[in-house]
Amino acid sequence: MAGKFDSPEWHAAIADTISAQDAPSLTDALVRSIGLVVDHEGTCLIAFHNDARPEVLHHTLEPAGRKHYLERYLAGPYLLDPLYQLAMRKTKPKLCRFRDELPDRFRSSEYYHQYCERTHLLDEMDFLAEVSASTTLVLVVGRRARMFNRAELRGLELIEPTVQACLRQIWRRHNSRREQKTVDDVHRRLTQCFEGFGQSVLTGRERQISQLLLRGHSSKSVARELDIAPGTVMVHKRNLFGKLGISSQYELFSLFIDDLSA
Repeated sequence: MAGKFDSPEWHAAIADTISAQDAPSLTDALVRSIGLVVDHEGTCLIAFHNDARPEVLHHTLEPAGRKHYLERYLAGPYLLDPLYQLAMRKTKPKLCRFRDELPDRFRSSEYYHQYCERTHLLDEMDFLAEVSASTTLVLVVGRRARMFNRAELRGLELIEPTVQACLRQIWRRHNSRREQKTVDDVHRRLTQCFEGFGQSVLTGRERQISQLLLRGHSSKSVARELDIAPGTVMVHKRNLFGKLGISSQYELFSLFIDDLSA
């Protein structure tokens, strides 16, 4: 690993980040420098806001992938994304492995099947920088062919301060060119839709449980989150499924997506 940081290519990449004049150039230079530390098959830079929809500032997806993974994602399902939830937390890591932050049944959730599984990412490391009171910038580094090994994880840990500094500079340069921020009515509507999902027929507790189920929590995990007995969760789950006229997690997800599109 030390050899990589001693290489002329690494120092040239760092020089490029220092001399970059705008956010896109700095992002490109940062991604190149990370590629010298670990091989990867794709990156994505997302600004997560607590009062607006996410902004995708950079990605390496092909056009078809952009339509499926980004445009559909930004239409509302981002509310179910564990990375969005992590970014919105008051206390968050600066670097994490995506798989370590997932609800226990996330890989069985319909959100995972619709928006994660098809990316074919086998492993993912995420750098998180809180760049303002309302925004966290996240750089996703993905791999499809194999998992990151210990030496590679150590390399990413070593460059975390450098990545953090670059992300803050990227945001300053990006933000300085944005028009004055206006209220995001779409985000507000989507959030209200999620928080009020099923409110015409469900109790407050049943809505809480439906939200956690949509995000990939098992009944045991829901019980831990809400500090109630697993058996109580099962009763609520049976009741809310009956009230909504459904019998599966897939149907619950479909109802939610229909509500978002209404």
